Amino acid sequence: MRAVTVPTPGGPEALIVSELPDPEPADGEVVVDVVATAVNRADLLQRQGFYPPPPGASDVLGLECSGRIRSVGPGVEGWSVGDEVCALLSGGGYAEQVVVPAGQLMRVPDGVSLVEAAALPEVACTVWSMVFMVAHLQPGDRLLVHGGAGGIGTFAIQLAATLGARVFTTAGSPEKLELCRSLGAERAISYRDEAASGIPLWVEVLRDAGGADVILDNMGAKYLGHNVAALATEGRLVVIGMQGGTKGEVDLGALMGKRGALVAATLRARPTEEKAAICRAVEEHVWPLVAAGKLNATVGVELSLDDVAEAHALMESGQHTGKILLRI
Repeated sequence: MRAVTVPTPGGPEALIVSELPDPEPADGEVVVDVVATAVNRADLLQRQGFYPPPPGASDVLGLECSGRIRSVGPGVEGWSVGDEVCALLSGGGYAEQVVVPAGQLMRVPDGVSLVEAAALPEVACTVWSMVFMVAHLQPGDRLLVHGGAGGIGTFAIQLAATLGARVFTTAGSPEKLELCRSLGAERAISYRDEAASGIPLWVEVLRDAGGADVILDNMGAKYLGHNVAALATEGRLVVIGMQGGTKGEVDLGALMGKRGALVAATLRARPTEEKAAICRAVEEHVWPLVAAGKLNATVGVELSLDDVAEAHALMESGQHTGKILLRI
């Protein structure tokens, strides 16, 4: 099978399309013929040598995919050869075939094409698990989403707004801000704008609104202090990315004064059982909303597997909106 490997960490040019042996399913696994996969920021970190796959996972990049089941391993129930699926992966999606634990398979939502389904697993599982299962966002709560025009951001805005939350978001260009508003954001603020006091404008906007009950942050260290300042009393700050660095200081007095919570987590390294539980919750709570047309994965660009270096360069540039898909 053809698959993308990284013989030596580096820039987008380090990505090589190679021939690898076809995989075989072990107990509790299936093999999927991949129709499409999606590029995630974690893939860029792995390519650079900063985010190795967890033990036992494929070295091939790719944290999600869609396709058709090619073969079923021992002990797998409820799935058959030919079923159309999408899947949350620990690795291996940038390939013609991938092995998937059966618990991390999901049916393709009604009304979604098999190619478009590749854009759903990572965003849906991340947003549902972190914003709703961990941070317990409720109708009427104020949610601040950083990077609202990206894959995670566009999905978080739609899902939270559909379920009755008030959504605020940050983004860069006027076009990205307008996209966020069109998806349901009550207020979209440029992260470049400052208030008269010199603090980021988004901090002032959230303070004036009563503070953020939940913040979904992809920046990490750079925004840590400002995020705490923007929290409401008993607010929850959920960090899912490190684009702004990994080490920062937090004013514990300010956090304690707000009775706030700080949570940082990823999906990739979680045990298979936890990821399976998240997938089942997504199928139960999120897929019906997708099937009803109330939200979708915002696909910005579709490229081929041979264009994988271009896809990574595009994500690094920050010029895209929504998800970047690779057709296999």
